[in-house]
Amino acid sequence: MSSFPAKPTAIIGAGPAGLMAAETLAQGGAQVTVYDAMPSAGRKFLMAGRGGLNLTHSEPLPEFLARYREAMPHLEAAVEAFPPAALRDWSAALGQPTFVGSSGRVFPEAFKASPLLRAWLRRLDAAGVRFAFRHRWIGWDEAGALLFATSDGPRVVNAGASVLALGGASWPRLGSDGAWTVTLAAKGIAIAPMRPANSGFVVAWSDVFRDRFEGQPLKGVALTIGSHTVRGEAIVTRTGIEGGAIYALSAELREAVLANGEATLGVALRPDLAKQDLASRLSAPKGKQSLSNFLRKAAQLSPVGIGLLQEVAAASGRPLASLTPADLADLINAVPIRITGVAPIARAISSAGGISFDELDAQFMLRKLPGTFAAGEMLDWEAPTGGYLLQASFATGAAAGKGALRWLAQLAS
Repeated sequence: MSSFPAKPTAIIGAGPAGLMAAETLAQGGAQVTVYDAMPSAGRKFLMAGRGGLNLTHSEPLPEFLARYREAMPHLEAAVEAFPPAALRDWSAALGQPTFVGSSGRVFPEAFKASPLLRAWLRRLDAAGVRFAFRHRWIGWDEAGALLFATSDGPRVVNAGASVLALGGASWPRLGSDGAWTVTLAAKGIAIAPMRPANSGFVVAWSDVFRDRFEGQPLKGVALTIGSHTVRGEAIVTRTGIEGGAIYALSAELREAVLANGEATLGVALRPDLAKQDLASRLSAPKGKQSLSNFLRKAAQLSPVGIGLLQEVAAASGRPLASLTPADLADLINAVPIRITGVAPIARAISSAGGISFDELDAQFMLRKLPGTFAAGEMLDWEAPTGGYLLQASFATGAAAGKGALRWLAQLAS
C-alpha cells in the first residue's frame, strides 16, 4: 500500500514525456491518471515514427549533450540520469530491442512507433495508470483544483501533484497547440515565444524551377550559414527548402530571418572537390554538348543541382554560359539561396521556446506553483532531429516524475 496522500497524481499530456512521468510515478507507488485532449495517447509520437522511429542517438554522451546548445546545462542532469543507453534498455524491456543505423541513430528493430506504444500502454495499464481522454486542460479553479473541458461539461480534479507535459506548438492537429502558454502566463510564469524548430524555410523560386524540381533532393551537399556548416541532404519544396541538413541549421536560419527579414544559405554542390580540381574539369572542351550535359558529366552535378545554378544565375543577371571555369567552380560550391521566411510552426517537426528554466527548480517543479511540474517540449529548449528530441522528452518526463514522487513523500510525512 502506498503511503502517499489519497489524491491521485495528474499527468496532463499523453506524449512521451507525460507517459514516462506516469510510469515513474506508478513505479514509485503513486496513483496516476493521465489526461489528454485527444481521443488516444501518443498521437505526435506515432507521427514521428511514421518514417522510422528514431528513439535516440548512439554518439558519446558529451557530444550528445552538446546538441542541446544553450539549454544543455538545464537538461544535463536529466539526460545523464536517463541516458540513451537507459532508453534503449527500456525499449528492449518492452519487447522492442533497438539497433544503431549507419548514421548513428537508434531505432527499434520493428522500426515503427506503434508496437512500442502499444506495449508501453499495456505496461502502464498493468501498473494501475488510468487514462482520461478528451479532457482539455484549461487551468485551475479558485481553490487550485485542475479544470478540464470535456464533452460532458467542465470537470474539476483535485490532485496531490501535477505534471504538465503538453508539448510545444508544432502539429497542433495532433494535440500540441501551445494553448497552455496563455494559461501559465496568467500565473506569472515566464515563457519564451514559441517558434518553429526543425522546420522548412521559404524561398521565392521561379515558376520554372518550382514546377520542375519540387520534391527533388539535393544530395551530398554542404550547407552554410555564417560559421555553421552541415553536410547532408536538402529537399526543394513548392514554397522553399527543407530536409535533414536544413533542420540541423534551422536555429541559425530562423534567428537570422527573424533579425534581418532574410538570410543567405550557401550551398556547396560538390563539397569534396577543391576549387582547382573543379575548375580544371570545367576547363575541358564542351564541344557540342549543352551546358547542362556538360555540367552533369564534367562536375557530376544532378539535374536539380544544375537547375539551382541556373536559378541563381538568372536572378543575378549573369548567365552560366558567361562565367569562366574558375567563377563557375566558385558558384558550384557556394550557391547563394535567399531565405525569405520560416515555414509555419504548424508544419515544423518541433518548436523552440516555452517555459523558462528559471521558473523551474532542480526537480522540474514550477517555483510559483508548488506541486506542479513540467516536462518535455513545453520547456524552453530545442535540438536537431536525430533522436535528441525524444531523448530529452523521455528524460525530462522521468525527472519530473521523480520530482513529483519527492513532493508526494513530503506531503505524506
